[in-house]
Amino acid sequence: MVFVIARRVDLGDGSGTMIPARLSLIAPLALVPALIACQSAPVAPPLSQTALSAVVANPGTVSRAELASRIDALFTAPEAGETRALLIWRDGKPIAERYGPGYDRNTRFISWSMAKSITGVLIGMLVSDGRLRLDESVPIPLWQRPGDPRGEITLRQLLQMRSGLRHVEAGDPPYESDEVRMLFLDGRDDMARYAEAQPLQYDAGRKWVYSTNTSVILADLAARVLAPGGNPEMRRRAVLDYLHTRLFDRVGMHSAVPEFDASGTMVGGSAIHATAHDWALFGEFLRHRGSAGGVQLVPRQWIDFMTAPSPRESQYGAQIWLNRAATTGTPSLFPDKGPADLFACEGHLGQYVLVAPSRNLVVVRLGMTPENHLDQVTSRLGDIVSSLR
Repeated sequence: MVFVIARRVDLGDGSGTMIPARLSLIAPLALVPALIACQSAPVAPPLSQTALSAVVANPGTVSRAELASRIDALFTAPEAGETRALLIWRDGKPIAERYGPGYDRNTRFISWSMAKSITGVLIGMLVSDGRLRLDESVPIPLWQRPGDPRGEITLRQLLQMRSGLRHVEAGDPPYESDEVRMLFLDGRDDMARYAEAQPLQYDAGRKWVYSTNTSVILADLAARVLAPGGNPEMRRRAVLDYLHTRLFDRVGMHSAVPEFDASGTMVGGSAIHATAHDWALFGEFLRHRGSAGGVQLVPRQWIDFMTAPSPRESQYGAQIWLNRAATTGTPSLFPDKGPADLFACEGHLGQYVLVAPSRNLVVVRLGMTPENHLDQVTSRLGDIVSSLR
């Protein structure tokens, strides 16, 4: 295409004349699409030194920059909430470690419901010791009265969240939820008594219902067999000594601090504090099927039981979540991104210890994300796990 443009030229006599001038616009027009593309293509901001330094030089199946970028999204994307710590261990060695402002490797983080998995291991040790039996009714005096249908509830059913007890989790309004009432309101001084006093809503074993109260009942059982007839201080000391001697000290979780209520019952559904590093050590212990430092601390079969689907909910085992499609509702993890053998300790507001045995992988994410945005966190964690094949 050629345009003809007239231009005025001075001829030297004070007059001027208009002389046509030819101007080819073919080349400039050809550049227009490229210029438009350059203006519209988003340019990713360069990774900060903080993001890059959080990842080792050679993390394996993914480049350092890519893994750092995926981790950075958990710390910078507004929809991911506040990530306070992110650790990735491969083959028992750290390949990434990053903390948010105000947090570091010495910070103890609250477990929220990740505590349930520690309670599950505690019960497994007592079963291994012969102090509790998996398929017998549990020794709770309130349930042993003649004609009380709660006397049929077994330890297995409690562990798999299918006791049938009327426990309302995350109700509306929240202050009427059983876990809120138990933890903070009328049940807080004797949490187990509150949880155990609830009637059956379903036949024992028939329906899966997630319940923080159930994990407190399990913690009460531990105190009953370790300090029978004991006062609150005896109960607290017996459980704490047992956990340190049999689990925490052996695994190396020296920062772990469980909370107890006024009756000496461990708040086994929601309140154990530990550093991110020690949560990763707990993940390694689970990845090694209950062993640490070459010593089997709980039978391998117990970890297999914890990570096998509950008969009433395929994405839940025994006090632990599984990377599977949900029997009801939506998946808690990311089964579409795999791997199938991945399982997790999960806690309120986005606490995760992810364990993928087939990939020799443990991922810890600790922070505070509103429940309605947790899918953004799990999706990003799924991307990280899927890149580490």
